[in-house]
Amino acid sequence: FIDGIDTIGKSRDGGRFGGGNDEREQTLNQLLAELDGFDPGKGIIVLGATNRPEVLDKALLRPGRFDRRITVDRPNLAGRLATLQVHTRSIHLAEDVNLEKIAQATAGCVGADLANLVNEAALRAVRLGRSAVNQNDLLAAFETVIAGSEKKGTVITDEEKRIIAYHEVGHALVAAKQKNAQPVSKITIVPHTQGALGYTLHLPEEEKFLNTKAELHAMLVGFLAGRAAEELVFDTVTTGAGRSSEEVVCHTMTSGAANDIERATEMARNLVARFGMCEEFDMMALGSVQNQYLDGTYSMSCAQETYAAADRAVIAIIRQCHEVARRMLEENRELLDKIAAYLLKKETITGQEMMAIIEGRDPETVDNYGATREEKQPLFRPSSPEVIEAPAKHIHIVSEPVPSPEEQTPEEQTPEEAQPDRDPEENEHK
Repeated sequence: FIDGIDTIGKSRDGGRFGGGNDEREQTLNQLLAELDGFDPGKGIIVLGATNRPEVLDKALLRPGRFDRRITVDRPNLAGRLATLQVHTRSIHLAEDVNLEKIAQATAGCVGADLANLVNEAALRAVRLGRSAVNQNDLLAAFETVIAGSEKKGTVITDEEKRIIAYHEVGHALVAAKQKNAQPVSKITIVPHTQGALGYTLHLPEEEKFLNTKAELHAMLVGFLAGRAAEELVFDTVTTGAGRSSEEVVCHTMTSGAANDIERATEMARNLVARFGMCEEFDMMALGSVQNQYLDGTYSMSCAQETYAAADRAVIAIIRQCHEVARRMLEENRELLDKIAAYLLKKETITGQEMMAIIEGRDPETVDNYGATREEKQPLFRPSSPEVIEAPAKHIHIVSEPVPSPEEQTPEEQTPEEAQPDRDPEENEHK
């Protein structure tokens, strides 16, 4: 088995540089010779793994060598459940653990992610002083894997926290009000180690391998709803000074929507250039994917005029979805304020709690993927004096008089102490 075969199996380009004598090319030539020289009676099977098959040398892929290609894709629901069962064999699980719901919540994760998830859940259980992993540990570990651990020490001003809350609730509320959007699982305004000041977690209800145009537009509207909520709540209207009495809108824009804008632009460009969902270009492919098994990036392969027209189409799609998000939030402004106030109070809420607020129910009585509600854990190093324990709390000091050897009477001495001193050689012999 050769892992990372692309490191030695890249296409040979020695003819272009005139030498063809670099060490990697010699290794590849030796490998090709060995592959042809194996004795068929020995039953040797050579496997190679790579996530860059497009750079491999053509001689490696001809019949008789690496001629069978197997794509290892992300596991489906049944695969994730089986993987979780394998990784939890040696871990004590509590009675409330439901691996099927964890497998449902971890759509898109690969085997290494699930192994890391189980390990993080075990660490969390030990930190909290438990001998078994429960459902809350697994759900919290999943968020640690995808977003990093919480940064409790980050100081955020009240105004920033309010902006972040409305931003995240904007994402979640628009997703809840759209027909084709994925349901919201969690909303938090606690900063995490991977750079997010807060996030809204969407989890699919079922496995999906195809997306319709309506679903992609719903995702676009959801991406742009965070900035739309900021504009709706924090934009101020002032009256112009001087002769004019026109109203001037002062836009309050923050840098927190950078990742949303990046993802929305990429998706809108895919709609135009790859998926054939733009009327202007019909089913013309404007780009080609470069690294299918890595980041999935692609390069545009069209004329400059077509590229400029595609950019204009992308801008039109983004502007339309932004208007839809803004109008949807204006129609549900009261719910936006209610959910944002609840999020500011709790800092982290589930999608079920948000739906309970929308439907007028009590958010404290909802289910979260089978997890029982935990009491809020105290900080590791609390700052309030009444919580800090004394360092010597469990040390018991007993004061008892200990007589010195000179004060002991002959009756208190042991027989060995009462014997006279003997010769050192005798003691050594004894």
